[in-house]
Amino acid sequence: MKYVVVYERTANIYSAYVPDLPGCVATGRTRNEIERSIREAIAFHIDGLRAEQQPIPEPSAWSDMAEV
Repeated sequence: MKYVVVYERTANIYSAYVPDLPGCVATGRTRNEIERSIREAIAFHIDGLRAEQQPIPEPSAWSDMAEV
């Protein structure tokens, strides 16, 4: 499955979250680190849902750019 990931950069770190997986977040010092960390967080989150015999949410979010 492919999930939308929202990445944000602050003055000091990067952060990311997955709208379809509430609570699935990660932070990192570099872009490469945050991309790796959120993939690991998604896998960990899904493994936890499976272990608890909870349903795995289907991807429903999408992304687009809005020019103003």
